Amino acid sequence: MNDSQRPFRVSGPPSPIPSLPAQPIYEISVENARKLDLLATTQYGIPSIILMENAAIGILKHTLELLESARNQSVLIFAGPGNNAGDAFALARHLANLQIDLQIITTHPQSHYTNDAKINLDIILSMNLPIHFAPDPYSPPQPLPGVIIDALFGTGLTRPITGLPRDFIASINAMHRLGSLVLSIDVPSGLSAQTGTPIDPTNDDHDPKRNTVVIADRTVTLAALKVGLSAISALPYLGDLFVEPISLPHQLLKSLARPLSPPDDRRPR
Repeated sequence: MNDSQRPFRVSGPPSPIPSLPAQPIYEISVENARKLDLLATTQYGIPSIILMENAAIGILKHTLELLESARNQSVLIFAGPGNNAGDAFALARHLANLQIDLQIITTHPQSHYTNDAKINLDIILSMNLPIHFAPDPYSPPQPLPGVIIDALFGTGLTRPITGLPRDFIASINAMHRLGSLVLSIDVPSGLSAQTGTPIDPTNDDHDPKRNTVVIADRTVTLAALKVGLSAISALPYLGDLFVEPISLPHQLLKSLARPLSPPDDRRPR
């Protein structure tokens, strides 16, 4: 699909200096997206936890924007098993430092988390932030949160979601229908970042028991636009789509992704 055929406009970061051109948006395959973080660490020596922190800071900006129009100033974070959880744990620290009311719900017990995700989890545990670990029973908070963060699954998901995570998706979508705003990190959980279609072929958006994809108000994808997010089939799930940079070397992005032409309203005047 060329730029003129895209069904929506993708928003990226503006230039920090108005006289400079807007930063390019890159489009990338899921396979190459996996290589980005690895090569940033092995080839350029960037610690992976720095990339996670950059992601959290970018997501924080979007969370605060959603809170401006939310039903209340509270945030509920759903954290899955992978690196998205680490982003979410780091985000929780920033939200707590701004004295925003929040809760964190996880799909796995504390012992599951390792590496950078564990570091950020240990920090928020030391801060005594309210976190609910699976498999303890969970019920939606009352009143319902103003903003929900979907950090359940990212680009690495390749099989249908079952069990507790699937229940969490149903809970997110139920609260969304009742007025909570939803922000998905990288890709709405349950949606293929490569094809833009639900990973579960039995998905039915009109049946809460068979709806296996988070329906977001805003999707913040990191570093580059995943190719599946350009598909028309992805539109019902994405909401407003933003690409948030995490300070990867531009040479690395150029080697693994292709730049997209910025839309007219992002071209330098």
